Amino acid sequence: MISAMSGPAVAVGVVADRVFGEPPGIVHPVARFGQSMARIEQRMYRDDRAVGVMFCMIGVGSAAACGVVLQRCVGRSAALAISIAVATAGRMLGREANAIGALLVDGDLEAARTRLPSLVGRSPDGLDAMEIARAVIESVAENSVDAVIAPMVWGLIGGAPAVLAHRAVNTLDAMVGHHSPRYERFGWASARLDDIANWLPARLGAVCVATVSPAHARSIRHVIRRDSGQHPSPNGGVIEAAYAAALGIRLGGSNRYGEVVVHRGVLGDGEPATADDVGRAVRLLDLTTVALAAIGVAGSLGRLRRRG
Repeated sequence: MISAMSGPAVAVGVVADRVFGEPPGIVHPVARFGQSMARIEQRMYRDDRAVGVMFCMIGVGSAAACGVVLQRCVGRSAALAISIAVATAGRMLGREANAIGALLVDGDLEAARTRLPSLVGRSPDGLDAMEIARAVIESVAENSVDAVIAPMVWGLIGGAPAVLAHRAVNTLDAMVGHHSPRYERFGWASARLDDIANWLPARLGAVCVATVSPAHARSIRHVIRRDSGQHPSPNGGVIEAAYAAALGIRLGGSNRYGEVVVHRGVLGDGEPATADDVGRAVRLLDLTTVALAAIGVAGSLGRLRRRG
């Protein structure tokens, strides 16, 4: 699973993301990919599942092909480090979460509501401080898989092509993977493939949460088994349950997305999340990232020793 140099390359890519952050949107490869796929969608859209499958295959296939070309141009290790730096967004995720948390601590509820859409899709109107804190922590948990853990896992498994293919799947799911009259059939393939691509990373992410929170490991396992199935996402429920148990708080409940209200179950046994818990969630994100990077490096070193 882990090649001789993939672990260090993944670690370098993660460090690059934390040091430099996201490229400007106008040149960000993920943003440009999304723009290209939006134009393709305009040309080929049909209210048909088969057409949606073709759309998904075009996007994922082109992203994987870019990874192959990148490997041939700069080598496997450099390509993997570059792709991880582009595909992960740990710095941005933590920065936005902490910024909203700081507004909550300062009591500036209106400013926190205004900034919340930068991180979550639910409507911020009428949310109180605890509901905003819950929204931020749930976003940190779920995006820890989409934007950090999954790119690292797929990088260890399949190098740059797998990293970029996963980022394409995640982007397409965000674009068309919705339960709506327009995308119920067309976006089916993108949504299902995103569930499949994140199944293993979500569970490895939960293992990392337990690893860095050993005092809560038994509770994490219990809450995941008991509560994660209530969540509408097969992967979001696992990682949010792990965060809830590790932080000793309660997540989940009803969320409003425009006119649609979605009940996401109740995760955990603690008190509702507060502003102070936002920073704790970001620290948990950082620790799980370090833990997975260390596992990858250790696996690569073990492979090198066996070769020697």
